[in-house]
Parts: sequence; structure tokens; C-alpha cells
Amino acid sequence: MRYTMKQKLLCLGDGYTITDENGNNRFIVDGAAFTIRDSTSFRDMAGNELCHIHRRLLSLGPTYEIRRAGPAGGVTTVHKHIFTLLKCRFTVDVPGPNDIEATGNLTDHEYTFRDTDDQIVATVSKRWFKVRDTYGVDIAPNQDDVLILAATVVIDLCCHGDRRNN
Repeated sequence: MRYTMKQKLLCLGDGYTITDENGNNRFIVDGAAFTIRDSTSFRDMAGNELCHIHRRLLSLGPTYEIRRAGPAGGVTTVHKHIFTLLKCRFTVDVPGPNDIEATGNLTDHEYTFRDTDDQIVATVSKRWFKVRDTYGVDIAPNQDDVLILAATVVIDLCCHGDRRNN
């Protein structure tokens, strides 16, 4: 499934509208401006919170938690590696053994998510779009779309110099 993430331009905090490959609005991401923990809510179009994203205050390097809503719940940690050569790298630590790693040119929205078997889980690219602050996320079948999209939001929060939380 291919999604388009478009940053809201007139928004206090960080906000995105996420559409599917048919142009249907699927998700809304609303970031709270001026909060200490950089709190962000990931919702479906009916307004139901699917997960809540916030930054850990005490950590070595930018680290965020994605807390899933509902009975399944669970917490996924997204951590930016601070000692890497030539590439940015993030680890998406999901509950259980199947962690995901994002590598590539994260500041230009050109990177891949790979699982522990080195299989591509998702590809993020801005090259499909000419519009500023819009990029695509192409997710492989049988993946957790909400988790991948939420991790993409975290990477966007961490990797851009014009943001308040580098």
C-alpha cells in the first residue's frame, strides 16, 4: 500500500494528513505545539486515537515511544543512532523479536525500513512528489501500516533542522 504524507502548513506543532494510493484521507497526525515531550496523536478519520507518540525526556540521542491504543496496546521505541558514519540510522524496537531498522538519506526522505531478515518492509521517498513537505511511504503487504507510518513521523520529527527537537 502506498500512502502520501503531507505536512500541514498552517498548524501549531507538527501535523500531517495521510492519504492512501487512491487519494482517500486515511489518517491525521496532530502534534501539540510547545510541549516538553513533543506529544503527537495519530488518529483515524473518525477521530479515534490509534497511537500516541511522545519523546522520552532522558535518553542518549532522540528516542520516542509509540503507544498503541486499544486492548492490544503495546509500546514501540524508536531510537536514533548517534554514532554512525555517512548515514542516519534508526531502530524501531517493536514488542517481540522483529525489530525494524530505517537507513538511508533520512533528511531528504529517501530511506528504507528493513526487518531483522534484511527484507524491505517499507520505502519512503520524496522523489515521487514536487510539492514541498509531501512524500510517499510504500509499505509491503502484511505489515503494520500504522506502526510504519508512526515511525516515519518520528523520523521526520528527528531529522529536520527547522524543527524544535533535533
